[in-house]
Amino acid sequence: MRALKTVLAVLTIALCAAVLVRPAAADDLNKMTKITFSQPVEIPGRILPAGTYIFKLIIMQGVRNIVQISNEDDNKVITTILAIHDYRLKSTKEPVIEFRERPSNAPAAVRAWFYAFQTAGLEFVYPKARAVELAAQQNVPVPAEQTEATTPARLETVPLVAEMPGNTEEPITQAFETTPARSTNALMAQELPKTASPLPLIGLVGLISIGLGAGLRLAIAMQVL
Repeated sequence: MRALKTVLAVLTIALCAAVLVRPAAADDLNKMTKITFSQPVEIPGRILPAGTYIFKLIIMQGVRNIVQISNEDDNKVITTILAIHDYRLKSTKEPVIEFRERPSNAPAAVRAWFYAFQTAGLEFVYPKARAVELAAQQNVPVPAEQTEATTPARLETVPLVAEMPGNTEEPITQAFETTPARSTNALMAQELPKTASPLPLIGLVGLISIGLGAGLRLAIAMQVL
């Protein structure tokens, strides 16, 4: 009986480890993404020349998040900008940058950033004056800083509004869905790739079952002897 209990204990630990242990992705928390632009693009407060940049999320509580943009080597911060939650109907296998419509010969303005395999993303918040222009040009609401955020720390508390077409304002929560639908922080609700397969785990469980049967037979034989 002691031999039987030992076999069962070892196999139970092996099965639990197989279910609970999985590889940790370094990018899951900060959503670090390398993005290459083939031409200049507009982000809140500046124009980025064509090139490769690192986008990284600094997680905040509440309805806002902060995005840090660095150079390709990730050793120099270019800017830190504010964003609110955004949503799309279907996820994609690769990160996506969405742009606003632009006048001819003007750099495309970044609207939102969606991480791979997620329907939740971030819509960038523009300085008030520029948000007013974008809302008028595109006839859509644009999230804006009500007052200028002079330092990155100020981004945590700067009031937000929605600049509307017709040069009017609305509360940010009235014009945009800023509350994550599935968790306190939608970007933390990682969706698994659709290509993931349970076959490796099924095979492992099968092998463990075979081992369990062999262990039981061994324990019975030892008792008989």
